Amino acid sequence: MKNITKTFNICLLLFLFLGFSANAQDYAKVDNVVKTYPKSFSSPDKLADQIAKDFTRDDEKARAAFTWIATNIRYDYAAYGVNERPVAYSFRTEQEKIAKEKAMKTDLAQKTLKSKKGVCQGYSTLFLVVAEKLGLESEIIPGSSKSHPAHIGKAPGASDHAWNAVKMGSEWKLLDVTFAAGTVTGAKPEFVFKFNDSYFFSDPDTFFLNHFPDDKKWLLTNKTEEDFANLPLYYGDYLMKGYKFVSPQAGTFKTAPSGFIEFKVKNLRPEDKVHYAFSRDRIIKEAAVQQKGGLTAFAIPLNNSSVGTLTVYINQKSVASYKINKA
Repeated sequence: MKNITKTFNICLLLFLFLGFSANAQDYAKVDNVVKTYPKSFSSPDKLADQIAKDFTRDDEKARAAFTWIATNIRYDYAAYGVNERPVAYSFRTEQEKIAKEKAMKTDLAQKTLKSKKGVCQGYSTLFLVVAEKLGLESEIIPGSSKSHPAHIGKAPGASDHAWNAVKMGSEWKLLDVTFAAGTVTGAKPEFVFKFNDSYFFSDPDTFFLNHFPDDKKWLLTNKTEEDFANLPLYYGDYLMKGYKFVSPQAGTFKTAPSGFIEFKVKNLRPEDKVHYAFSRDRIIKEAAVQQKGGLTAFAIPLNNSSVGTLTVYINQKSVASYKINKA
């Protein structure tokens, strides 16, 4: 009997663009303790032992593992897009299968920890192994990410990413250590650590903005493939700054001889500047904004030449992209 386990070595680099920060104050003390930890550990057991020594609450243990991995494991950009052969193994009983799968996960966690680099499967497996050594119930969740303007309007496809769920009491919580680790920037792309902490215990509706699991039970929300396809592409500052686009909620529009896309946004300050650009002309223009009853309103003109991607910027940081199709 054979079983094939695919390594998720090809992860779309959603963390190139995205980052949340809703939980910073809740776990600042945990993060400060983790900052004092060694930059390397010889084994997952050693990391788990250190965490167990410092924390007793399950959520704090999970946070400590999440923070240490995200701030010390470098994304292996060189491995991005490199196909690896699936791992095949034989087993005679269910017990033997479970034992072999556990050994494979332990080996990958050890390899990730020793090399201090990995892709999504390495990050999520290391978290899983450390969490289990801390007595936490955790799962690796394979699925699709929304990470590029080309994904707007498209249903979830083949798995390109993996993240984790960890059980707190009777409730499962979602987290993504890979996307929390940092960004890849520069003309010659290189990874830069940039901790994005609200990929930890994200609200399921927020997590859904760029994650769709292969097994829908891990959505933890009543969203659908169609909902996912219709979303815009949200970038880092959208949630890092607490912005909320009340409208539009659709990610796709059609050109018109003349017209506008009207935006209403929560949590913009009077001094915040809004700009936009269409991919075809690549000219960044400032939007005229109005404050109305706690909302910031602005309109972006749309015409027959607006085909492509529309990106909205706040304070010179991209926050959302939309697909503009020809009518």
